[in-house]
Amino acid sequence: MADVVVYRAEGGAVLAGGRDLYGFAVTEWGLPATYPPFAALLFAPMAWVSLPVLKGVFLLGNIALVVVLVRLSCRLAGLWVSRAAVCAVAALALWLEPVFQTVLFGQINLALACLILWDLTRPPGAPGKGLALGIATGIKLTPAIFIVYLWLTGRRREAACAVGGFVGTVAVGALVLPYASGQFWARRLYETGRVGKAWIVDNQSLQGLVARVLHTAEPGLLWAVPAGGVAVVGLYVAWRVQGPRGVVLAAFTALLVSPISWSHHWVWCVPLIAVVWAEGRRRTAWGLAALFTARTMWLLPHEGALDLQLPWWQQPLASPYALAGCAVLWAYRPAHAAPGRRLAHPAAQGGRLPKAATADRSRSSPCGD
Repeated sequence: MADVVVYRAEGGAVLAGGRDLYGFAVTEWGLPATYPPFAALLFAPMAWVSLPVLKGVFLLGNIALVVVLVRLSCRLAGLWVSRAAVCAVAALALWLEPVFQTVLFGQINLALACLILWDLTRPPGAPGKGLALGIATGIKLTPAIFIVYLWLTGRRREAACAVGGFVGTVAVGALVLPYASGQFWARRLYETGRVGKAWIVDNQSLQGLVARVLHTAEPGLLWAVPAGGVAVVGLYVAWRVQGPRGVVLAAFTALLVSPISWSHHWVWCVPLIAVVWAEGRRRTAWGLAALFTARTMWLLPHEGALDLQLPWWQQPLASPYALAGCAVLWAYRPAHAAPGRRLAHPAAQGGRLPKAATADRSRSSPCGD
């Protein structure tokens, strides 16, 4: 649980005034703080809890969040299943490598995914809809792509609310931690090397894939140009299909174009599998579950700089999630769909099921309730 140690150190730095927030390095790997100052404020109470107790809290909390993520993924996809089935699926989902790694490292990926999905699947016009998304963006910047997605799909009020929530987190961080905020927004934000080596197999973004294929630690424009293209294509496809597909496509686009997307960031595989299952493509869903469980990247030699020396036939095994993300964008490309067409269940838009549908399912427990 290395990340728990980092979060606790961030909380301690906040309680000490915040000037050393981006100067410390903890654990045997020398890990620094990389999130915005607002996140560190949320971590402050952790400094008052002993590390063993905190690890126990994260362990139990993340296991509970897997159940919540499965429920929200069902609501996104329009699936109606019993509570017992949700718990059974959550038990299986724990074996998905991104989920397992999140629990192992004590990460907050599951919490952020749940916060975002909860907000996106709320009914249209719900008070403050979009605010939770803005707060998630203030904690870890990558959720900002969902704000762009909301804007492109015409949900301007929700997008504006999300922007307001994000700006609020920046303002709170600047007010409480002015020195650390100046450091982060003016300098630390652009030091992607602080997060880790982009070329190691842990990184399942496009940059990691390109770096390993080209056997170079600095792919530069050879990565940036394709990443820009994928960002445009991914958001375009998400805009065209919308619904649950659009949400999943926006998430996978962010994971692909982010400079670093560690394997545990790909917990969005859970909503993807739910959406594919709801579409009736059961074999594909099982195949995706197998891919995200296989852990092929860890079967390869990856000590030191060996990640940059992999032969061509090992490259697909080293970048399974990046390749899967590209395949998802391709598979969901709209061949004949009109712009803005809703290809999804009403619940995916935060709406309600028709009364007849609700009556037909009165004996089941809806995932989202």
